[in-house]
Amino acid sequence: MVTLLLDSERLEVVLSPIERAVGFRRGNIQVLREQIAKVMLTDDAWIWLRGVPSPATTVPSVMAIGTWKTGSGRDFAVIRGRRPSVVIDLEGHEDYERLLVTTRHGLELVRALRLEGDHDKRPGSETDPESTV
Repeated sequence: MVTLLLDSERLEVVLSPIERAVGFRRGNIQVLREQIAKVMLTDDAWIWLRGVPSPATTVPSVMAIGTWKTGSGRDFAVIRGRRPSVVIDLEGHEDYERLLVTTRHGLELVRALRLEGDHDKRPGSETDPESTV
């Protein structure tokens, strides 16, 4: 299963040598925290998979690892079976618009992003220091 590393500046999707080989990827995927637009938890990442594999290795309902081309860009997936996963929508990332990753630590990831990376400073929001709510 893929490893997710999160610090104050970035999220890194650490791929094993086998995941790199079948996903046709030379290295890990790094995403700056400000590029993370939304994180969703799902019990079935397959319904979020979009586009066509290019390049990727896929065995339907068993595994999907690699890049999927969509009409608007590219997604990267590391999906194994029908296990809990996270769907991470990105904005401004040079390679991908979305990451789909099977992990049992999705809830912890969402909590960590909320606690450490709350960038929502709209007036009246919970994180707005001048909010009078």
